[in-house]
Amino acid sequence: MKIKVATLFPEMFDCMHVGIIGKAIEKGLLSLDCINIRDYSKDKHSKTDDYPFGGGAGMVMTVQPLHDCVNAIDPAHEYRRIYMSPRGATLNQKKVVELSKTDKILFVCGSYEGVDERFIELDIDEELSIGDYVLTGGELPCMVTVNAIARYVDGVLGSEQSTEEESFSAGLLEYPQYTRPAVFEGLSVPEVLLSGNHGNVDKWRRERQIEITKERRPDLYELIRPRIEEEEAKKQKKRRKKGGNTDER
Repeated sequence: MKIKVATLFPEMFDCMHVGIIGKAIEKGLLSLDCINIRDYSKDKHSKTDDYPFGGGAGMVMTVQPLHDCVNAIDPAHEYRRIYMSPRGATLNQKKVVELSKTDKILFVCGSYEGVDERFIELDIDEELSIGDYVLTGGELPCMVTVNAIARYVDGVLGSEQSTEEESFSAGLLEYPQYTRPAVFEGLSVPEVLLSGNHGNVDKWRRERQIEITKERRPDLYELIRPRIEEEEAKKQKKRRKKGGNTDER
């Protein structure tokens, strides 16, 4: 996967070159190139912002540097161009998986009060948000998005199971996790996890997922409740059928 980022602050992305994502970049599993929008300004002072027409607080990024930067990076429009914006569609796990299947993505990070609307009309494929709040720029939302996407790139994580079982992958929040020691400060690991019975462990984890999702994210639970009820109905039918077969002579 090739990822390019157009930003006024490329140095902010240095943190992406450490940890799991950094190792993936070193191995060539994905590339992350950051380009300074300011380098494309035709202003003698490399200015990239101006006062908004119609008045209002703050400054707006001018269209020329943005337009020239994006089209220098991606002259043939081979990349999926995404502008990080509070008014964009909200990032969720479904969107993460969708984006992870895209070979080339170009993220554009705005600053100040936003960007000239003509840049979006001319050069952007979609706008994307990470939540209903406003930050000082698009760099942090971009990093969050890149991190989430990169985890689905083949080879980045040690096991595909890591992405299959985690929160949101199946519409449920993740079950509680434990490791050594078995007892700490009087708190014990649930006995079922020490039993060695994988069937019971899976059952316990599933029940905890449903319980936690219902308690902490009732909105998510309501979306998947029909599926859970259908699964439970199938299990009960299977148990009744098995019980009936057992009684037959």
